[in-house]
Amino acid sequence: MTRIVIIGGGPGGYEAALVAAQLGAQVTMVEQDGPGGACVLTDCVPSKTLIATSVRKQALLDAPSLGVGFSGGGDGDIGAATVDLPLVNKRVKELAQAQSADIEARVAAEGVEIIKARGRLVDPQVVKAGDRTIRADVVLVATGATPRVLPGAEPDGERILTWRQLYDLEELPEHLIVVGSGVTGAEFAGAYRSLGAEVTLVSSRDRMMPNEDADGAEVLEEVYRRRGMNVMGRSRAASVKRTADGVVVTLEDGRTAEGSHALMTVGMVPNTGGMGLEEAGVQLDRGGFVKVDKVSRTSAPGVYAAGDCTGVLMLASVAAMQGRIAVWHALGEAVQPLRLATVASNIFTDPEIAAVGVAQRAIEAGEIEANVVKLPLATNARAKMQGFNDGFVKLFCRPHTGIVLGGVVVAPRASELILAVSVAVQQRLTVDQLAHTFAVYPSLSGSITEAARRLMQPEAAIGI
Repeated sequence: MTRIVIIGGGPGGYEAALVAAQLGAQVTMVEQDGPGGACVLTDCVPSKTLIATSVRKQALLDAPSLGVGFSGGGDGDIGAATVDLPLVNKRVKELAQAQSADIEARVAAEGVEIIKARGRLVDPQVVKAGDRTIRADVVLVATGATPRVLPGAEPDGERILTWRQLYDLEELPEHLIVVGSGVTGAEFAGAYRSLGAEVTLVSSRDRMMPNEDADGAEVLEEVYRRRGMNVMGRSRAASVKRTADGVVVTLEDGRTAEGSHALMTVGMVPNTGGMGLEEAGVQLDRGGFVKVDKVSRTSAPGVYAAGDCTGVLMLASVAAMQGRIAVWHALGEAVQPLRLATVASNIFTDPEIAAVGVAQRAIEAGEIEANVVKLPLATNARAKMQGFNDGFVKLFCRPHTGIVLGGVVVAPRASELILAVSVAVQQRLTVDQLAHTFAVYPSLSGSITEAARRLMQPEAAIGI
């Protein structure tokens, strides 16, 4: 029986453990914090739970425009809508622990041994887990990553915070300064603004989320400004210091921004230090990330890696797929290499921004030839009924074959709507096939089939 040891219990680890156990391997999973890892306990699950609350609060704020009033309010004021932050944070933590417990039960039911300890490699086939030494045929490293600390802005857990420290706050920040306008910064900035905090978002680039779809980022920035957020572009933070009753953020150009709290969202660093990886022959890149190929192999025989510690694409879904691919490959199963071109992603802002396949910047740079159509959400009947005015559906296809190359959806629950486009990309469907698929009327998904109709090939439409 093949013995597999997995270091790390996040999505890359526990999904690999499930596959390995189901294929008959003897599996041990080493995780120091708890099943689900940081993704479930401190990062993805808690943040999306907090965001779900903020979206509900924003819906209350927007309700008067749909004719819904509230007793005790007046002139559009909803009056009774308040945020009990300790209760919100209590729910966040309890939900994270419940999800971790569910994962533990699921993994244990498959016969996976779970060791609560820090794991490290002694050599490519030997893992040290606490006071135990385990010999393995295959080792999977899935240790994740940690919030990056900016020199001169070290978190103190009280006023200067990482997102993992937010859930210990007893009161809503009066004025939260979010340093970093990538995906994480944009998500938390929007959430706390909707919850009622004054928010300043410090962006070092011309626009927020510079690595995401430009049209989507532009829509979101417009929404944020309309909701009263101060978005500071071209403003790189040099330092963050505590004051008597708050924080002051000093920018590289000498300007300052003052608030009650600062949230640092300036990237992630891999959890690969002190694990004996390089000593065991596992190559790391300059940033400390584990180098892997498309089937998750490292440079050390029998050692695989998955998830954020590889830096391939920091998404839970990618980590899980990397872990599954590693196990399938290690156990000799048929396996398809990781295809990043088919990965669907979502930014959990309000509205959400979901994308899959090629990016428009690649099309504009001439790297890929594609036809593009973009439909504003405001023309969709269901969107009008629900009062959604911001967003769009964008679809890309090959000029001659009509094969769907990708798309972007900016809308409430875009994370659910993108699935149709994701299936089309994965299965190499054409816009004609997508256009001939029934969508409910009225529905937001109807904009996806409408976009496909706009891109239909003329020769395919003959005789319809």
